[in-house]
Formats: sequence, structure tokens, C-alpha cells
Amino acid sequence: MENLLKSTSLVQRAYWLVRLRWVAIGMLAIATFVADRFMSIELASSALLTLAALLLVYNFVLYDLLRYWTWGDKEPSERRIGWVLTFQISADLVILTAIVHFSGGIENPFSFFFVFHMILVSVLRSKWQSYLQATSAVILFGGVVTLEGLGVLPHYDLVGFAAHGLYAKPIFVFGFLFVFTVTLYLVVYMTTSISEQLRVQQDGYARANALLEEKDQLKNQYVLRLTHDIKGHLAAIQSCLEIVINGMVGPLTDKQTDMVDRAHRRTVKCMAFITALLKLTRMKLTGQLEMERFSLKNCVFNALAAVQTGARNKSIEVTHAIDSSVDEIPGEAVLIEETLTNLLFNAVKYTPEGGKVSMTVAEEGAFICVTIVDTGIGIPDEALPHVFEEFYRATNARATERDGTGLGLAFAKQVVERHGGQIQVQKNPEIGTTFTFTLPKTLAASLA
Repeated sequence: MENLLKSTSLVQRAYWLVRLRWVAIGMLAIATFVADRFMSIELASSALLTLAALLLVYNFVLYDLLRYWTWGDKEPSERRIGWVLTFQISADLVILTAIVHFSGGIENPFSFFFVFHMILVSVLRSKWQSYLQATSAVILFGGVVTLEGLGVLPHYDLVGFAAHGLYAKPIFVFGFLFVFTVTLYLVVYMTTSISEQLRVQQDGYARANALLEEKDQLKNQYVLRLTHDIKGHLAAIQSCLEIVINGMVGPLTDKQTDMVDRAHRRTVKCMAFITALLKLTRMKLTGQLEMERFSLKNCVFNALAAVQTGARNKSIEVTHAIDSSVDEIPGEAVLIEETLTNLLFNAVKYTPEGGKVSMTVAEEGAFICVTIVDTGIGIPDEALPHVFEEFYRATNARATERDGTGLGLAFAKQVVERHGGQIQVQKNPEIGTTFTFTLPKTLAASLA
């Protein structure tokens, strides 16, 4: 239902009707063949199969026409597509009437397929057009039934399936047409009412979503300005502390040196947090990347080199395996390298001494797959759905490492997804965690 409401373009609705008609053509041909060959039901098979063939040609013509009008991302006028939709619906109504006429008329229970037609019209078109189609259905079907009863049109009995002669009984015909008419108008009334309510709700959701996006933009702009100002002040404080630590303003006592070192370390961590927040906010605000081809292999080697000292200090074995075919891909090299470094740094930080961290980079179809496996503390089950959220840190991560921004994985997710890839995390069967993310090998794949 969602794909047929107001937000869907008229072109999409027209294509949807064409696809639905392929199914109807197949069902008509199969039902005619099965009823005739296997169920001993006498049908006007040649007439029904001719209608299926005409429907097939008619659908091909409509499909080609829509393709021609929308070729090269062209957007035809709403008036033109609206006319095509109305034509399709009206033509389908005439063809449905002909099918019912050649397959028993009023004696065929499938005559209530008109109800499905009314539901489609009520969803796809306006209220007045829906009632107009319902009136047309009553006139067409009622006219055919009346002409059959008067002997003007031949009646095709469903021998072997339904009772005969009902079409010639005025009381039955009148009662059937009365129920048929009331049913169609009630269906149109209920469907259009529900569709209008859904459209109103959808409009409300769209407005609310637009308002939320606007507020999110305002929040990001505020955070950007605020963090930028804070970063400037922290940079000044850090510079002053470094001057004092380096003894450029005179010697310090041991106690003074200890206090200044503590202040400097806290300032450095705060600067790291502010820098990560700035990068994440800028990325969310701009939503754009300057895509240039770069060597992913070089980024991997740089990231591995950046964590070697920390791994060596904890006696952690860091290994890697890179497919020889992996080389240049489109994207922003700095962001990808920082993402790789963040993931490797986390793996080393949360892996106990003597553990292992491994990275594999391999081709998988149109993508490059990067996998980082560690033998660290792992991630609790309840934390797995939240690890990529901003400022979130799992309980065991907070217990192991008090200092942390909770932005590294959020940053990684933003970078990977904006490059057209996906990132996932899972617990290892025995111990540790596995992070996996993909990056498109070509610009076309990243935009797909």
C-alpha cells in the first residue's frame, strides 16, 4: 500500500499497473487451458485466448510508451501520465467485462473480480474518478447481462461448472445487479476513505520528518560552532601546558610537574574528543564526499603502522592478509585511513596482553571486504545493537578503559555508509569481536 500512496510518482503507479497486468495475462491463459483440458469445463477458449493475446500486445505497447517517456531519467508531465493511468484503468474494465462475458457472464462467480478493480482504482486515482469507474463498471456489466437476457448478445454457458439459464431470469438478474452495484460503491467508499486517511497520515509523517531533519541540522550547526570554539580554547591551554612541561618558563618541582602532566593528559584526551565530534558533525552536515581514486593498500599499511607501538607494548600479535588484486578504489583516503586506524586501535585497546588482532582485505564481487578480528573482551549481547550509536560505550568497555569518546564507531559507520558500503559487528564464538565493512570498488557501485 505504501508504494501506491501520494508520495509515489504517477510514473511508478503506471509501471505498477503494467507489472500487475503481466500476472493477470498469465493467470487468464493458464486458467483457460486448465479448465478446458483438465476440468472438462466448456469455455469459449478461442475468444478468451484471443483476449489474452490482445491484452499482451496492449501491455507491451504501454510498457514501451512509458519507457520512451521516461528514457534518460526524463520526467513526463503529470497530465500525460494521469491520462495513461485513466486509459489503462478504463481499458482494463472493458477487457474484464469481455472476459466475464465469454466465460459465463452473470453465472460466473469471477464477475466479482470487478471488486478488485475498484480497489485498485480507489488507491491509484482520486475519489471522483473511482466513483466514475464504479459507474462505468455497473453500466458495462449491467448492459452486457441485460443484452444477454434479451438475446441481443449470445450467452456462453459454463457447462460443467455452473447452473444454466440464470441469465434469462429477470428476478435473479435484478437481484444480482443490485448486490453487484451496492458492493462496488461500498468498496469504493471504504477504500477511498481509508486511502485518504492514510495520505493525511503520510503527509503528517513527512512534515514531522522534515521538521526533525531541520532541527537536527540546527543542532549539528550549533554543535559545530560550539566545539570549534572549545577546540580553540583547548588548543591554547595545551600549548601553554607544553611550554611549562618543556621547562621553557623555568624549572618545576616534582609535585608541580605531576600536576601539570595530569592537566596536559586530560587536555589531550579532551582535544581528541572534540576533534572526533567536529569530524562527525561536519560529515553529517555536508553529507558529501570528494570521491577520488586512492590506494586502499597504502591506507591499510599506514593504519597498521599507527597501532604497532601500542600492540608491541601489550605483546599483541597483529597480522594482516591483503589480496594482491586490492588496489585503488574511489573515496576519501583520509577518512578511510582514519576509520581503519580507529577499528585497529579499538581492537588493540580492548585486547588483553598476549592477544591477537588480525586484518584481512579481500575482493567480494563489486566490493572490497575488510575484516578485523581480535581476541579481546568482546561485546555483550545487549550492547551489539547500539555500538554504532554516538556516545555509546558498552559496560565492559567502560570498565576496561575509563577514557573514551564513544564516537569512534559512529564515525566509522558514517564514513563507510557515505562511501556506499556497510559495516557490521559480531561476537566471535569463543572470545573477542569481529568487525566487517565493505567499500565499493568503483564509483558506479558506490552510487548504486
